[in-house]
Amino acid sequence: MRICRFDDDKLGVVRDGAVFDVSSVLKRLPQRRWPIPPGDDLIAHLDDLRPLIDAAANRAEPLPLDQVVLRAPVANPGKIIGAPVNYHAHRDEAAADAGLNFGGEVKTIETYGLFLKASSALVGPGDGVSLRFPDRRNDHEVELAAVIGRTVKAVEPDAALDAVAGYCIGLDMTVRGTEDRSLRKSIDSYAVLGPWLATADEIVDPDDLSFEIAVNDEVRQRSNTSMLIFGIAELIAYASRFYTLHPGDIIMTGTPEGVGPVEPGDVMTCHVQDLGEMQVAVSASW
Repeated sequence: MRICRFDDDKLGVVRDGAVFDVSSVLKRLPQRRWPIPPGDDLIAHLDDLRPLIDAAANRAEPLPLDQVVLRAPVANPGKIIGAPVNYHAHRDEAAADAGLNFGGEVKTIETYGLFLKASSALVGPGDGVSLRFPDRRNDHEVELAAVIGRTVKAVEPDAALDAVAGYCIGLDMTVRGTEDRSLRKSIDSYAVLGPWLATADEIVDPDDLSFEIAVNDEVRQRSNTSMLIFGIAELIAYASRFYTLHPGDIIMTGTPEGVGPVEPGDVMTCHVQDLGEMQVAVSASW
């Protein structure tokens, strides 16, 4: 199943190039009172709601994909977790490029650990990326994103994939500089998630997916998740040793070599095998 959030916070199912509005199912979510428990309610109850979502999609009229605005498929992530330098080839390019390393030694995820992006940075492909500091270098970093589906803590790697609700394309945008990584990557719109959530059963092997990004039709990054230093299960297990993972938490799994700058007016086209494609426009910020 491919689940999207579109237009004015409507819920949809994507089939054969069309969106089917299933927003009526949202009425079945629990009515919450303060304090709201951690986690995204839709993701937390997705397994129970799937039969209702399927039935609603079967009754709905198709809407062409190009006539809707796709938002981030996860509305309320508690955490957006990043995996720095999780491809060997990206480490090598960062070490060789002063525009990336600013004179610092570049290591891998094994040394750096993970980092957090502010949830306020999250947008969907239809929202686009708005460059906050256009006078500085702002880079694209395309990657596979895993969305956690249930609460887990200190999960073992062999059980970690069972905690995944689904997968999305992620863009971990960053402005280059000497500030802390979490600050430079947490600017509004610098975490793009989309075009939809492909449920875990749609992806046979998340550790063997080809993906790429093109900027204005020029391919910049192209790799396969088989080249990850920490694979998907290992990443989830590692993260869960430090923080409890809740439904809707997003893990950006890392980007390969080929990161590069974007400018206002550019269009980024991202593709992940078996998942889909999204186009993201770049504009200047306020």
